[in-house]
Amino acid sequence: MFKLLPLFILLFSPLFGDEPLQWGENVTGVVTRFHSYTQEIALTFDACGGSISSSQYDAELIDFLIHNRIPATLFINARWIESNPDIFAALASNPLFEIANHGTAHRPLSVNGKSVYGISGTASKEEVIGEIEGNSEKIEKLTGKRPLFFRSGTAYYDEIAVEIAHKAGVEIGGFSVLADAGATFSAPKVARQIKNARSGDIVIAHMNHPESGTCEGVIEAISALKAEGFTFVRLSDVKERLERLP
Repeated sequence: MFKLLPLFILLFSPLFGDEPLQWGENVTGVVTRFHSYTQEIALTFDACGGSISSSQYDAELIDFLIHNRIPATLFINARWIESNPDIFAALASNPLFEIANHGTAHRPLSVNGKSVYGISGTASKEEVIGEIEGNSEKIEKLTGKRPLFFRSGTAYYDEIAVEIAHKAGVEIGGFSVLADAGATFSAPKVARQIKNARSGDIVIAHMNHPESGTCEGVIEAISALKAEGFTFVRLSDVKERLERLP
């Protein structure tokens, strides 16, 4: 049973229209950057789950972050948690990391069932709430903390779904730097993508594909950026400076 507040918002708020006008990664209300006076970058890593290949764990990548004291926001799907309960518990207990919500069934967030990459999105306002709340409650039950940030499977949204999330107290964690394109980029390309980041950028990469070039590319890029004087933050560290798309 989902918490009463999101359902109350969904059922009784008159603010939500019926037909969305936008569809994509960068729709109204999605956070893609943050304001910064210094050289800061927010690193975010997705863990998707749902299959043997997408339920893996890039231990080398996470160990590098831990060893070098690099904070990050980890967007974790409910199915990945179920496949990796002990690893999830260790990540959640590490103060370097912030646990964020990557959805219950890894679906695009839509009010009318729009699809992308062959994946059907949520098909109603009720399903939007279900996709968010199912995993929010799982994470809260396991960690004692309700996640502040949500990123849908595929990172696609319509603006009505984003507004529903906001009314439920959830910030949509988008990105401005595509580091690994679903863990499909080569290590050199991952490194180039991240090295080109500017202060205030939010980087998206994956922590569930150790066979990919993500780890090697991230290590190279972080080492280079640190040498240039950059520091790294979790999204909650800069929540007062986040910039939503108009």
